[in-house]
Amino acid sequence: MSAPVKVGPGQGRAFLGVLGRDLAVTGKEFGSFISQVLMQPFFLLFVFGVVLGQLGYVTPGYAQLLLPGLLALNAFFVAVQATAIPLVIDFSYTKEIEDRLLAPLSTRLVAVEKIVFGASRGLFGSLVMIPVGYIVLDEVNWVLAGLPFAAVLLVLGSLAGGAAGLVLGTLVSPRKINVVFALVITPLLFTGSTQFPFLQLENLRWFQVICALNPITYVSEGLRGALTPAVPHLPGWLCLLALVASCLLFGAIGIQGFVRRALD
Repeated sequence: MSAPVKVGPGQGRAFLGVLGRDLAVTGKEFGSFISQVLMQPFFLLFVFGVVLGQLGYVTPGYAQLLLPGLLALNAFFVAVQATAIPLVIDFSYTKEIEDRLLAPLSTRLVAVEKIVFGASRGLFGSLVMIPVGYIVLDEVNWVLAGLPFAAVLLVLGSLAGGAAGLVLGTLVSPRKINVVFALVITPLLFTGSTQFPFLQLENLRWFQVICALNPITYVSEGLRGALTPAVPHLPGWLCLLALVASCLLFGAIGIQGFVRRALD
């Protein structure tokens, strides 16, 4: 178990400075970033929510179930990619991570900054899907009273994704990152209950167990409970607990791996 991260006033200012720099770089690359964020979920939304609906292959109201799942998907996956891929490049090729380690920050705080930066991109990537969903879909009716809890879930889902990205970025060698992404990301994509309600998998118990191990499931189910409570969903408290546990588990493993790589 890693030691707790202590933050003094000076380190807090340095942390915000490094984070601000990373966000500024994202602003300069906004066009490419937004296209990467929107491409896959837009087509999933269009094909499953519009095309299959008009062809009669999905029931009316399926869009109500689908959009929260895609928000969860973007929050987690964008955060994973925004954290893992730059870390692999920094540690193995450009060595830019050394500049961060020279900042007046502890090594553990540099790792936390990477998680927070990846989570901020994941959260933004999720939020931009909301207007897209309202434009593309005809049947989106959310319970607005659930928005505050939905915001908490998206933040936790993004942080869990950033922490998971830290694990991948520090434990996987650059030669294997593409293979690992294919072996890890693809199963996560289809076992996160993004296209179906978790509770309705009772006749596929083995698959339900697999979905229960995926953090995205708890973001998807929590968002459905908050925004579309008529759709079957897991209790909100359970989703919240699972996401906090995911953040702590992935965060502890990722920070430990980051410190080890930084000291090599």
